[in-house]
Amino acid sequence: MEYVVFACLAYILGSIPSALIVGKAGYKIDIREHGSGNLGATNTFRVLGLKAGIIVTLSDILKGTLATLLPLLVDADVYRLVIGLFAVIGHTYPLFAKFKGGKAVATSGGIILGVSPLLFIIMIVTFLLTLYLSKYVSLSSMITGIVAVIAAILLKEDIFLIIAVAALTIFVFYRHKENIKRIKNKTEPKITWM
Repeated sequence: MEYVVFACLAYILGSIPSALIVGKAGYKIDIREHGSGNLGATNTFRVLGLKAGIIVTLSDILKGTLATLLPLLVDADVYRLVIGLFAVIGHTYPLFAKFKGGKAVATSGGIILGVSPLLFIIMIVTFLLTLYLSKYVSLSSMITGIVAVIAAILLKEDIFLIIAVAALTIFVFYRHKENIKRIKNKTEPKITWM
């Protein structure tokens, strides 16, 4: 019963559409009608700029982290990583945005932060370095997933965490299948550094 309660709470938490809220509240814009139409941080950066992008990124990370920490508040005997995964499902298929959400990169990272801060730091460094070198957000996200799996193994993390990171990485690749096509065709947008 505890799993059901926390899974529902995590899903609802993940369903909070940060990009939609920031766009409408701060800019009077429905971000789903601009750019890629995606309710994620990358589209927010492109459409609304740096400040909004940072707010959405941090919010989406926080959703995953809070979901993994919820059981600790009441000392519940549940596996926190499993609960966190429901926040990813909520972010990707949000209850409050017609089940069309983001690609779950930031929220997945938030889950990792909640259970393994060191692995999260490795992921952040990998993402930023790859982004600096490639200028592709999508490619950086996918490479970060691969590095996260390898790092989790090398750090001798819990086997369930390794499996979860691998599953999340596969899911991130699936969510980026159109980006992969565009990268191959050299039509994927690159970021520009100020």
